[in-house]
Amino acid sequence: MARFIGLFPPLFVLLWSTGFIGARYAMPYAEPFTFLALRFTLALAILSGLAALSGVTWPKGRQALHSIIAGSLIHGAYLGGVFFAIRHGLNAGIAALIVGLQPILTTFIAASLLGEKVSPRHGVGLCLGLAGIALVVAPKFEAGGDLALLTLAPVVGAAIAISLGIVWQKRFVQRSDLRASTALQYVGALIPTLFLAFTIETRRIEWTGELVFALLWLTLVLSIGAIFLMLVLIREGAVSKVASLMYLTPGVTALMALILFGETLNLLQAAGLVLAGAGVAASTTRMGHRSSIKNRILPS
Repeated sequence: MARFIGLFPPLFVLLWSTGFIGARYAMPYAEPFTFLALRFTLALAILSGLAALSGVTWPKGRQALHSIIAGSLIHGAYLGGVFFAIRHGLNAGIAALIVGLQPILTTFIAASLLGEKVSPRHGVGLCLGLAGIALVVAPKFEAGGDLALLTLAPVVGAAIAISLGIVWQKRFVQRSDLRASTALQYVGALIPTLFLAFTIETRRIEWTGELVFALLWLTLVLSIGAIFLMLVLIREGAVSKVASLMYLTPGVTALMALILFGETLNLLQAAGLVLAGAGVAASTTRMGHRSSIKNRILPS
């Protein structure tokens, strides 16, 4: 696996960027927490089956609890906050910009809790990336009532939640089998989503081809494929450098929307894509292979 680690960052960005595309297909047909509960349940079933067939050792005690907590933050709180905000009227561009603060939040949290150093070059890269995101989403800003606390608070909370979740994963969940520990993450993700689905939603679902496609794509490609890549990258490199990859996702998503839905990209947005890419290039370096040599990422 060590020889393929260089391909993981661009592949992760590509897969992670499809999240908003999948949400666009699904949200007209199901409420956010109901849909996420379905997605997490399906992911949990698949990963539990894979872990059982492989005979892996499941985390126990504190390790299991740490995986559950990380899952509640990375999946439950993060996706729940974003989906809820967009469902209730927050402009997607504003949501993307707020979530774009996540790498900076992660960097400072990692520096405080994990002792990771933030070099001047890395700081410049983070600032460039944030400026690039601002340019990409600036044309989508709309004046109006979508800046209400009801929509802003959940998406700000989502950015904080995934930042804490990534640091928690790095600090406490490094040695567990990815299949078992990720399955436990979805146990944690189901706790808040099921509670909210049964307390504030009607749980009505309109089963259409678009919904089924979105559910399968977001489960298999995002909740399993992209999350596996992210967890491997967290193990292999500094948390702040992994987080900075998120700066590319708004731009890549914009390109996908152009191809799939005909959404145009103006010169200002194109400049933002270039700026965000420059920020990532400045703040990331080639990840070493020290951990993949001493400790296998996935058991044989």
